[in-house]
Amino acid sequence: MNRRPSLPGAAELFRLTSAAPAPEVSSDEVTPQQRRGSGRTKHTTKITVYVSDEELLALEQARLVLRGSHSLAVDRGRVVREAIAIVLDDLEMHGDASLLVRRLREQ
Repeated sequence: MNRRPSLPGAAELFRLTSAAPAPEVSSDEVTPQQRRGSGRTKHTTKITVYVSDEELLALEQARLVLRGSHSLAVDRGRVVREAIAIVLDDLEMHGDASLLVRRLREQ
């Protein structure tokens, strides 16, 4: 059975994201607007995402770290929406060098 490698923790994901050098951007180029997760709003569209037990535990641990260490009381959905916004921004800004492209190519 194929077993996927474990996902990095929040600190490792941040390190991987911030370690990628940003491409040179001239001052006359337009940079994309930073996305934000939708936060605490009524959501009208739903998707179902299946995760492993380890991924769910890591998500819950991240939520607890945000609450305990950073005084941010957020639910798992909010964490996921913010993570999606971050990854999509990185993809738009860095394209082929984005963390998402690099990780998907590793699979």
